[in-house]
Amino acid sequence: MAKVIGVGGIFFRSPDPGALAAWYARHLGLEPEEWGGVRFQEDAARPGYTLWTPFPGDTTYFGAGQQSYMINFRVDDLAGLLDRLRAEGVAVDERTEQSEYGAFGWITDPDGNRVELWQPPA
Repeated sequence: MAKVIGVGGIFFRSPDPGALAAWYARHLGLEPEEWGGVRFQEDAARPGYTLWTPFPGDTTYFGAGQQSYMINFRVDDLAGLLDRLRAEGVAVDERTEQSEYGAFGWITDPDGNRVELWQPPA
């Protein structure tokens, strides 16, 4: 049976796509290719997986606004990245979570989008 086997991309609108791409490159290391997007190659040496999860319409998990999606990025050193982002003036949620699924933290990009950062368990 034909079926979906992973996330093929995350697409969203921005008032200034070039500036937002530059912000993500500077702060999260997402270097866009000539066509404007970033391609993620799977790496067997690093743990993690990609999820697709619908949330209830009244969730507060994405923050207080009307954001209709949230991107979750796997990271290799959550504490170190959050410290660096704070030093760079990025809006970092002071709350983090640790669970059997790993460590989680959140930032807000210049367009007001809440972004989840996830360090999988070792």
